[in-house]
Amino acid sequence: MKYSIIIPTLNEEKLLGNLLQNICCDGVREKYDYEVIVSDGGSKDKTIEIAKHYADKVVTEINGKKQNIAIGRNKGAEQAKGDVLIFLNGDIEIPNLQKFFNYIDKKFYKSRYAAMTCRVMIFPSEAKFVDKLFLTFYNFYFRMLNVFGVGMGRGECHIVKREIFDKLNGYNEKLAAGEDFELFKKIKRIGKIHFANKLTIFESPRRYRKLGHWKIFYLWFANGVYVFFKKKALSREWEQIR
Repeated sequence: MKYSIIIPTLNEEKLLGNLLQNICCDGVREKYDYEVIVSDGGSKDKTIEIAKHYADKVVTEINGKKQNIAIGRNKGAEQAKGDVLIFLNGDIEIPNLQKFFNYIDKKFYKSRYAAMTCRVMIFPSEAKFVDKLFLTFYNFYFRMLNVFGVGMGRGECHIVKREIFDKLNGYNEKLAAGEDFELFKKIKRIGKIHFANKLTIFESPRRYRKLGHWKIFYLWFANGVYVFFKKKALSREWEQIR
């Protein structure tokens, strides 16, 4: 199998169905040869019920153990058959699935790149000017981090060759935040990362609306600094916002 889409979830009943309906299009799945795996961290709502309706595999928490997003992604990867692992968050949308996979197929699958990511913006129907300004800056900043050798990809969309993921032992499960930055930082040391500036996925604005852009900026920056210099996250837990 070429691709495995892995979606970590925790109480995502409001938005997960939209993403799964989007990516479980039979014609596209057959053409690009991929499976869909939902890795759940202990949802108490209808997330698992929704996931079972669409996904090829649903991985649930083991023995009631609390798990963070890094554990969820790793557990999903353990069940994956694909040569390339595509990690998506449960609150995102892909505006053109055919274009998304066609790009990955032509620009990444047989390339020498170890990993790939893309631009992230707010759902167009809910985006405000400040959202566009904030994320335009951050997309450029993350792109430059890859150009200048640091390595960065937001967890909303991580695309990683399976052999690279296994070699690095996946995501650092000790990190409550910054696990996405930490993985791409390690990948950059052994391979190249492609930032697909022509591809954009969209995310929910829920975190921006509750916390505000400045607090999110602080959390991203502070956790990034801690991971970079101290190899641990500042945040002990990434707040669940639903």
